Amino acid sequence: MKNISTAADLAINGASPAFDQPLHVGRPNIGDREAFLKYAGEMFDRRWLSNNGPLVQEFERKVADYHGVRHCITMCNGTVALEIAIRALGMEGEVIVPSYTFIATAHSLSWQGITPVFADIDPDTHCLDPQVVRRMITLRTTGIIGVHLWGRPAPVEALQQIADEHGLQLMFDAAHAFGCSHRGTMVGNFGRCEVLSFHATKFFNTFEGGAILTNDDELAEKMRLMRNFGFAGLDNVIHMGTNGKMIEVAAAMGLVNLESIDSVIQANQRNHETYRAHLSGLPGISLRGFDPTERNNYQYVVMEVAEGCPVSRDRLIEVLHAENILARKYFWPGCHNMKPYRELYPHAGLVLPNTNLVAERVIVLPTGTTMRQEMVETVAAVIRTSVKGRA
Repeated sequence: MKNISTAADLAINGASPAFDQPLHVGRPNIGDREAFLKYAGEMFDRRWLSNNGPLVQEFERKVADYHGVRHCITMCNGTVALEIAIRALGMEGEVIVPSYTFIATAHSLSWQGITPVFADIDPDTHCLDPQVVRRMITLRTTGIIGVHLWGRPAPVEALQQIADEHGLQLMFDAAHAFGCSHRGTMVGNFGRCEVLSFHATKFFNTFEGGAILTNDDELAEKMRLMRNFGFAGLDNVIHMGTNGKMIEVAAAMGLVNLESIDSVIQANQRNHETYRAHLSGLPGISLRGFDPTERNNYQYVVMEVAEGCPVSRDRLIEVLHAENILARKYFWPGCHNMKPYRELYPHAGLVLPNTNLVAERVIVLPTGTTMRQEMVETVAAVIRTSVKGRA
């Protein structure tokens, strides 16, 4: 890593990159390796690698306790968790979702023959706009999937009211929201259920994995059956199902990372505050903040590039990439503009003006435990130099 102080140091002016090795968004956070190897050794000694082993059971208990919910049903990944939750809730026909989300939210519906109906977002929150959701309801609508984008909870009360009024199922994609709260209540307690992702790029990971959180005993039991082919005991299949189980080694990783989660969150918060301090005052540049009265994981550093910025969002991405800073345009261009949905619903963008606007503004910057403070300062300096050099 090199110090950045003047425009002459930037790769856009012919200099070598600021970082010798790429900085990635979502680089995995890894807890105590010795603790992981201890769990793995115990797993090998037991020769119990899958099928609801003791590590999975312990991990489920601890995640449920952490979020203050009755049930945590772990899965092999977050997408399968979404699919099983959708099927367990009996969704069919049409389900309202945001387009400004990771593609798995939409795919988990389409994969099961359900039509995702894309509703627009509030440009201030990046989450579903409840008033737009109301307008999208038809006779075929059976559910709503809200997304807690960037770890900031969706408008849960307004969406619940709409769901109750129209007899719709409500669940949440909480892939970004592990450890976050809304009005003092932890994520996992809203809607019929909420889905977590433990993918390697998430601030809390199990290598690969996911889970469903719920306080509904009957729903939890159904989903446990569904993740294991519908088995209720040896040779006794009582429900339709698939193979969605988390394996023991993934649970071991989860247990280790759960022990170090506070230090990871502290690192993320430090990075976010450093970015904010060093990017303040730039024309057209803003960082999405966090509610200090709530629990936050500070997983994403989300920068918006508005019209007042003398440099375009895409040009800033080019500059950052030239410096080996692999910032991302999440969730550009929106699900509705990706090929499968663009071909199915070519005019969807006409009713998604805020989605289109936000998708053209956002840059997600690197963070996590591998980012030292001076690295964050250097990333911010690249942005400042690029913007100020053209102001």
